[in-house]
Amino acid sequence: MSDDVMTDETEEKTPGRLGRIYQGRTTVDFVGRKRTWFTISMVIIVLGLASLGIRGFNLGIDFKGGSSWEVQTSHSTVAAITSAAEKAGLRDPTVEKLGSKTYQVTADINSLSADSQTALINKVANSLAKTAGVSTNQVSVTSVGPTWGSQITHRALEALIVFFIAVVAYISIRFEPKMALAAFIAMVHDLLVTVGVYSLFGLQITPDTVIAILTILGYSLYDTVVVFDRVRDNAGGILKSGDLSYGEMVNLSMNQTLARSINTSLVAILPVLSVLVVGADILGATTLQSYGLALFVGLMSGAYSSIFIASPLLAIMKEREPRFREMAERARLRSDQRVLTPAAAALYAGEGAQRLARPTASSGPRPRSAPGTLSRGTIQARARKQKRR
Repeated sequence: MSDDVMTDETEEKTPGRLGRIYQGRTTVDFVGRKRTWFTISMVIIVLGLASLGIRGFNLGIDFKGGSSWEVQTSHSTVAAITSAAEKAGLRDPTVEKLGSKTYQVTADINSLSADSQTALINKVANSLAKTAGVSTNQVSVTSVGPTWGSQITHRALEALIVFFIAVVAYISIRFEPKMALAAFIAMVHDLLVTVGVYSLFGLQITPDTVIAILTILGYSLYDTVVVFDRVRDNAGGILKSGDLSYGEMVNLSMNQTLARSINTSLVAILPVLSVLVVGADILGATTLQSYGLALFVGLMSGAYSSIFIASPLLAIMKEREPRFREMAERARLRSDQRVLTPAAAALYAGEGAQRLARPTASSGPRPRSAPGTLSRGTIQARARKQKRR
């Protein structure tokens, strides 16, 4: 069987969306649809900031100080636990249900004397144990002073600032300042989305949450750097041909790393879901809940920002430079264009460039002006030049 017949048979089988991703046949216009991505992010961030201004944060006692009681029971309610705490003499207690059967009661009793605090703590523990039907030893009690809570808050902010400075410095040296700025904005985006979600849903912020936020910012940075590394390689290679604008080259780079981004995101998110569903809800390991929730929200936001925020921002900033603005103008004037897929780019860079000139049945009509494209005449001319070599 000839190569042409084999090619025709292969082309008749059009893969699905996932198949196209893993075969390097995607041509998603990430940069061209930047307004859509930015609008989605802005809506989420504005809602979160509005909630933050109205409701504020649900801070754990590690940040605001106070006392906390935790008890596990499968036959009680938030109302019953609240009533038990108030009958014991606790004023304005905050009661939350953690997981499937763990209840947490928090209150600020730091204004009381040391003896009065001890007496009230024991009285509340006895009342909760009686309501839950367990022994007093099964009620977990934690107390944090206001000074310690203030120190924890300041340390968390200091760690966040140091992290941002280190990241911007590293990317500026390793890549370039505009990439560092795009990565920094993407990380701020992830931070705002995460804290906004926590405020909107009243989720409690604990030291575990802070650790999780630093973790997800590192993950978001990792995925962004992978895309930027591909952008840098293409900027030193295929972009020099003059057939692509910087935005089109960024589109190509993102399509080249799309399968990898999806795989790494799934590998990171699925274990976190198992921690939340199996560990916290089913097995009752409520200490994992704060950490797992922040990880899940942040990983989702980080995966989104790496693809839809950082790279389009980089394209916007770079295309303001005179040389890339000229390249973008030339790209808009081109006609008879064909979308350059990751697979086609790989062939274009190698000795098989002449195969790109052969139209395929699955390619469909060629758009007049599509991001990440090369003109057919250019491809044919380069194929002839490659043959002569």
